[in-house]
Amino acid sequence: MLVDFHTHTTASDGALSPADLVQRALVRGVSQLAITDHDTVAGYRAAVASRALASGELHLVPGVELSCQWSGVNVHVVGLNLDVDHPVLAAGLSRQAEARQERAAVIARRLEKLGLSGALEGARAAAGDSQIGRPHFAAWMVAQGHVAEPSVAFDRYLGRGKPGDVKAFWPVLEEVVGWIVAAGGVAVLAHPLKYRLTRTRLERLTADFRAAGGAAVEVLSGRQLPNEGRELRELARRQQLAVSLGSDFHQEQSWAADLGVEPRHLEGLRGVWERWQAPEQESCT
Repeated sequence: MLVDFHTHTTASDGALSPADLVQRALVRGVSQLAITDHDTVAGYRAAVASRALASGELHLVPGVELSCQWSGVNVHVVGLNLDVDHPVLAAGLSRQAEARQERAAVIARRLEKLGLSGALEGARAAAGDSQIGRPHFAAWMVAQGHVAEPSVAFDRYLGRGKPGDVKAFWPVLEEVVGWIVAAGGVAVLAHPLKYRLTRTRLERLTADFRAAGGAAVEVLSGRQLPNEGRELRELARRQQLAVSLGSDFHQEQSWAADLGVEPRHLEGLRGVWERWQAPEQESCT
């Protein structure tokens, strides 16, 4: 059994269309899939509207990945199995879209001061109908020959602590968790180790997340070391949280995880998918 509760499409910063992502999941044998684009449910809606799910071999879970702030740190929270039409969530997503546009303008102004003119127009063109984000600035930089590849753009201009790392526009953690809970969804703390927090601060973040209504933590997100998985399982156990799994798939790359994760080695922890999983599937985990 393969599941995947953290993936991206062209609705945000992924390379595959929603229909193509679903098709890839079917080929891979994924039985449960969540499309969790950044601050939008457009990818999920497009997948539902496509004919890719006609076979019934794949359960598509409504999802989204929301940006927020906690103690000055940019944090991501995945919302799963939520009502994508709920007015509270819709209002929140509208705010996120506006924040992304305002943030993009600030990033562009900062890059302009570094001699990179035309960044906003270029990033908007790269984004097209997608939610604009730093990867689109990186794509523009590559196309213009400013950098050789997107990773260099992040290392020099867009990554943590660089001029393009703008956090101020995101709402606080408690607010976005509230949107997910109001929409009947399950809030999951995404890729906790990517925030590069000390153990003490990570414990505080997770405790605050749980106090806000958070229900689960990702113990596997893409490729990670075995000791990292053990650390996150212990974190979930200490904070009495369920666990979630995902590839954080954006595109096919040799160094990145492909779609689909086996729900193994959970060591007695409850998988978040058990909240909506059919009884006859439970023996598979």
